[in-house]
Amino acid sequence: MTERQLREPTRLVLTALADAPRHGYAIIQEVLAISGGRTRLSTGTLYTALDRLLHEGAVRIEREEVVDSRLRRTFALTEQGQDLLAEEARRLRLAASEAERRLTVARLRPNGALA
Repeated sequence: MTERQLREPTRLVLTALADAPRHGYAIIQEVLAISGGRTRLSTGTLYTALDRLLHEGAVRIEREEVVDSRLRRTFALTEQGQDLLAEEARRLRLAASEAERRLTVARLRPNGALA
């Protein structure tokens, strides 16, 4: 796994697929819920991310079906996608931990003076 930072839409798509396979509209709704309404993916952004993740082997097509005369694909994380998301979660935890450590140090200085 490479040490790369995921863009927020990619991280949210992977997170949306972490617990269950989902089709496009369900992924959009799940991302909205995960982000507390802060991130609303457009279909273009979603399918660009999914195409890239398919190509990279992080997601796979779980099934395809025709619904109301339209093809619906359901996507699932691969083991590689799970590893990628786990690495991103670890990276974010480390960054947040360092930020908290530095804030604690700053608060302990007299008068909040910088060293």
